[in-house]
Amino acid sequence: MESPLTARQAEILQVIRDYVAETGMPPSRPELAKLLGIASTNGVFKHLDALARKGAIELVPNAARGIRVTEMGMPLVGKVAAGSPILALENMLGRYPVDPALFNPRADYLLQVSGLSMRDEGILDGDWVVVHRTTEAKSGQIVIARIGDDVTVKRLKVRGQKAELIPANPDFKTLHLDLTRDTLAIEGVAVGVIRNLSRGVA
Repeated sequence: MESPLTARQAEILQVIRDYVAETGMPPSRPELAKLLGIASTNGVFKHLDALARKGAIELVPNAARGIRVTEMGMPLVGKVAAGSPILALENMLGRYPVDPALFNPRADYLLQVSGLSMRDEGILDGDWVVVHRTTEAKSGQIVIARIGDDVTVKRLKVRGQKAELIPANPDFKTLHLDLTRDTLAIEGVAVGVIRNLSRGVA
């Protein structure tokens, strides 16, 4: 977002979001004027224009309900339900205002870590791994991998048709895969970590 929203703009954005959540579509300009207690749709146009300039919404020309809320931040994924796509609704813990452009390559989602298998890489239980979504990874990268119904965060090593998913904690075993018969699906690569200080880990 270019610059922060004013209190009034934030309020209008919330009204639009609530309307979309309740009805499944954005409000028309007259409906929005009524919801906001603004007498003229002209006043609504000015507010919408300001929100669009700040990147909070997109205005679709020549459409009665041409307001599209630009989702701020990235989805946070919790424990992934067996067999479901990583970004499926049932895995979501919410959206958080983290700018995807801060990471290289650009981040797509956050994954909440469960357990201490990557402790020695500084990835602790409850931390959020920042993930760039991709189906390909290079040997040596920390990846989000799916094996069967499980999704795991490990360092990938590939030699020919053999792959290893290596933990960063001696208490955990390396997973050895034969790519001619074992299925290894890469869901993304880790591009950052956000420490969850509320867990009492300094």
